[in-house]
Amino acid sequence: MPDETKSPTPPPTGEPKGPAGSPLPPSVEPVAAKKPDDPATPPKAAHPAPAKPAGPTATPWESPMVAKLHGRYGSGIREASTYLGQNYLVADSSLVSELLTILRSEENFDYCVDITAVHYPDREKQFEVIWILYSFERNERIRVKASYAENESAPSAVTIWPTANWLEREVYDMFGIRFDGHPDLKRILLPDGWKGHPLRKDYGIIQQDTEWVQINLGIESGQ
Repeated sequence: MPDETKSPTPPPTGEPKGPAGSPLPPSVEPVAAKKPDDPATPPKAAHPAPAKPAGPTATPWESPMVAKLHGRYGSGIREASTYLGQNYLVADSSLVSELLTILRSEENFDYCVDITAVHYPDREKQFEVIWILYSFERNERIRVKASYAENESAPSAVTIWPTANWLEREVYDMFGIRFDGHPDLKRILLPDGWKGHPLRKDYGIIQQDTEWVQINLGIESGQ
C-alpha cells in the first residue's frame, strides 16, 4: 500500500527545468507585424475586354454571268455579292420570274435545291424569298433573293423546276407568302385548319397550338 503519510511533492519554484535539470529556453513572444508607413497599394484596374473581332462581310461577286445580267437588267440586279463563299444575287421582285427562267435555260442552273424565306417585321417589304439553285454542268451554287410586301405574291417556279411545287407550299405554310401560278397552293406540314404561319417573327405559336388542340382533339395542350 502507498505511504499515505508522505507529504505531496511541492510545486516547482524558480526557473522551469528541462531534461537533466537544464533550464528551458524562455518563451518567445510573437512579434506583431510592422505596418508599412505607406498606404496599401490600390489594386490594379482590370484589363479591358478585348475588342470583338469583326465578323465576315460580303464582298462583290464578279463573273462573266454577273456582267451579262447587269448588262441586261441594269439596276434591276441590285446586288451581286459573295458571303462566306456563297454567291448571291439580289433582284428587283418584278424581274424574278424572267431571271429564274434565264438562269435555268441560258446558264444551266438545272436544279432548284430549295426555296425559303426570312421575315423582317420592321421592313416595308417584310419578306425576303430566297431561291437556291445549282448547276451540275458548272458545279456551281447560287442564291437569288427578292423582297415582297405583306400582300405581294412571288412568281411560282413550278414550270421552270417541277421540284419547286412542294418547296413553295412549305414557304406558304410557314410564312403565308403566295406564289402566283402554283397549281395547288395549300399547306404541306400543318393541318388545313391551322391559323397563321409559324415562322413569322410575330406569331404566337403557344396560343395557336393550345387552341387547335382543344378544338380538334378535345384535350388540353401539353405546351
